[in-house]
Amino acid sequence: MKQEQLEFRKTLDVRYETDLLVAGAGPAGVAAAVFAARRGLRVRVIEAGSCLGGQGTSGLVPAFMTFTDGVNFLAGGFGRELRERMLENGGIFMPKDGSGRGGGIRVEWLKRLYEQMFEEAGVEYTYHTQLVDVFKEDESHVSVAIVAAKSGMYGIRAKVFVDGTGDGDLCVLSGAAYEYGDAEGNAMPGTLCTLWGGIDWNTVFGPEGRGSAEAHIEEAIRDGVFTLEDRHLPGIWRVGETIGGGNVGHTFGVNGTDEVSLTKAYNWARRTIREYETFYKKYMRGYEEMEFVMSAPLMGIRESRRITCDYTLNFEDFKARAVFPDEIGRYSYPIDIHIAKPDKASFVEFKKNLHTALGKGESYGIPYRSLLPRGLDNVWVAGRCIGVDRPMQASVRVMPCCYITGQAVGAAAAQYIRRGLKSIREVDTTALQAGLKEAGAFLPNCP
Repeated sequence: MKQEQLEFRKTLDVRYETDLLVAGAGPAGVAAAVFAARRGLRVRVIEAGSCLGGQGTSGLVPAFMTFTDGVNFLAGGFGRELRERMLENGGIFMPKDGSGRGGGIRVEWLKRLYEQMFEEAGVEYTYHTQLVDVFKEDESHVSVAIVAAKSGMYGIRAKVFVDGTGDGDLCVLSGAAYEYGDAEGNAMPGTLCTLWGGIDWNTVFGPEGRGSAEAHIEEAIRDGVFTLEDRHLPGIWRVGETIGGGNVGHTFGVNGTDEVSLTKAYNWARRTIREYETFYKKYMRGYEEMEFVMSAPLMGIRESRRITCDYTLNFEDFKARAVFPDEIGRYSYPIDIHIAKPDKASFVEFKKNLHTALGKGESYGIPYRSLLPRGLDNVWVAGRCIGVDRPMQASVRVMPCCYITGQAVGAAAAQYIRRGLKSIREVDTTALQAGLKEAGAFLPNCP
């Protein structure tokens, strides 16, 4: 059926002008904004939700994942500062008994710390502000971002832009090419994370506990607890004295760039939460009095668009522990591709690939070129949708790596503005590396 088409015209005010506009206030966008503002830029951030932090806050993802390679602190700079300040103010839960069975994110602490860092750096930002289009001076140069907010539609003029949306929205609206999913266009399933109260963690981790939930999933599947045979269960993290953050359940077939697909995924996830409550209460120990508190406002999307950049960081680079002359950081998270389908064969394949990891003290480089969308001169991309192939996206997608790429584009934006450059490709990467290293970035291969 042919869709009706309308020609839509409207005169909009350009409400703000700034040096740098960051679209999306997830971990990459926050790091970019703070780094640039601390170097003297006028920075404005637009965020569609109601808080900063993306998946770590709105998504209720219960843990950061690794900041180190077991020897070196890889997310140095913004990531180290964020982690230390979270530890200082109690934002990373550490149990009173000193058992060490903690380390989960206390989400309200993280929300407020991000806002505090923005206020300290002088970053201007608004919530409930959705990027809907861009205005370009020519094919390669974006000049104005068009947003839809509670007060209506308007424009924001900027000299340079950072795409921190996680989905590459700014880049795609600007005409950048991208890839999505595997060869058939299938992406990893999402998860709607959850919060639970009333958990007896002493029993969970004590001699009466029943160990990993995965060990009991087959029994529950045989008993008909689950609608789908989803054997992949990351689990519930301890985020409080009796509180747990659940990374449980998958929404298969979800497309994080399509509102119809997302709506179906939210509906499915909320319907199946009770299945996991039944599982933990019946088959595990320490969860008998567990209470469901809430599901996340934001669906946890693991895989989305991969923007085509000047260099595509790839699986061979991962295996080779690659070093690049223009690298802006190093990282080492495993190739963590979640199961493709809710069946035993997919779970067996996942378990086989789970060991695609680097050794202690090993890491791969991330080149500056992988942050440069092909065909655009004043837009960087940071976070999970940088220029990578599919296996590498499964490694770079977690928060500490987003801090690494975010701070790099923030520092690059500062150099661009200070030196009056005409293209992001004119950035002096040696000077960029020196500045990042001075700020604490882990760059052992750079002079």
